Amino acid sequence: MSGMGRREDEVRRMLDTPHPQVPAELAARAAERGDRLLRRRRVLGRLWLLTAAAVVVAFAVWAVVAQPWQVPPAETTPPLEGW
Repeated sequence: MSGMGRREDEVRRMLDTPHPQVPAELAARAAERGDRLLRRRRVLGRLWLLTAAAVVVAFAVWAVVAQPWQVPPAETTPPLEGW
């Protein structure tokens, strides 16, 4: 018998045995945990979206106030000639 056939026979023997008892409240606990995880994921997603929106607003306010696209004024005055 090949190694693959032996493994298949082993698996079939394990599946033919009686299955262990599952706790009655297992489905309810799993559903509660799933609800908790879903709520947490939603809250984190909304928090991430709110943070991204705040960053965009802060950048827009900074750009309007600082106007980085304009040339800064000269630091020194040009020399006066002809006086």
